[in-house]
Amino acid sequence: MNKNLLYISFAGAVTLAANCFAEEGGSAHYMPGTTASFIDAFPGSPGSMAVLNYFTYYDAKAPINLRLPIGGLLSTEIKATAYADTIAAVYQPKVSVLNGGLAFGLAVPYVWLDVQGQAQRISPAGVPGPVFGAKDSADGIGDLTIIPFMLGWTNLVPDLKLDTRLSIYAPSGDYEAGQLANVGKNYWSFEPGVMASWLSSKIGTEVSLFTGIDFNTENGATDYQSGNSLHLDLTVAQHLPLLGGFIGIGANGFYYQQISGDSGPGARLGDFEGRTIGIGPVVSYVRPIGQKMQFLSEVKWLPELDVDKRMKGDYVWVKIGLTF
Repeated sequence: MNKNLLYISFAGAVTLAANCFAEEGGSAHYMPGTTASFIDAFPGSPGSMAVLNYFTYYDAKAPINLRLPIGGLLSTEIKATAYADTIAAVYQPKVSVLNGGLAFGLAVPYVWLDVQGQAQRISPAGVPGPVFGAKDSADGIGDLTIIPFMLGWTNLVPDLKLDTRLSIYAPSGDYEAGQLANVGKNYWSFEPGVMASWLSSKIGTEVSLFTGIDFNTENGATDYQSGNSLHLDLTVAQHLPLLGGFIGIGANGFYYQQISGDSGPGARLGDFEGRTIGIGPVVSYVRPIGQKMQFLSEVKWLPELDVDKRMKGDYVWVKIGLTF
């Protein structure tokens, strides 16, 4: 196994900015599968730059009897489809910090949304209005993900990359209360996280784990304070030589749990603590281009298997990138 080939990778803390994916709507800024494999680990090459394109598809619906707070409305029978194309860049300068490396990055998503269901407005006094059918679409630049720092170490244990990072989700996307579909969430999220990625240079086995905690600010348009959440992504894969590069085949599992309840005047359904668990296949391919560049790609399908107080559906991720 070519150690240098498989260890030139980069971070991919990326978000899909869609209001149907917020704790108000049954989920959060972080989406399962965003940061899960060796491709998302610390770069480990001082002076290197990485550019990655993430395409994500999510199709989901809520159980008929589940009410979701979306855009200041109480909604039922929700069905949503989202597409997002995100450009992410990560740079590791030639500096050393705490005997490790430093990197930082930015991700910019463009989002397309279609959401439909039954909705109900609640007056400031708490009086429910009539139920009406609603169908909204939206598209545009969503909420940015800013990575002000990643501190990583690549020499603590052979074949192991370890890093700690901070991701900040900025409310840059458009948001309008009373709409089922919004490309922004209208609140900030701060996500400290830790990632470990072990990829054997001898046998090609990979075990990668990312865990983070999201701390959210209040949505001022709806007076809704989404609770904090814990999430974990785990990938186990086997990498083998193929056509001058390496192909990886394995599985990605995820666990997401809200660890504090929602609050504020807009949280009319109470704590509303959500959870989702899922697992699916992942295939990756890495190949050198010339002397300095690397081509990286990854495709995975992640169905949600056990869900509480969220929509349930399927994630499809396609990642394509270059390092140089």
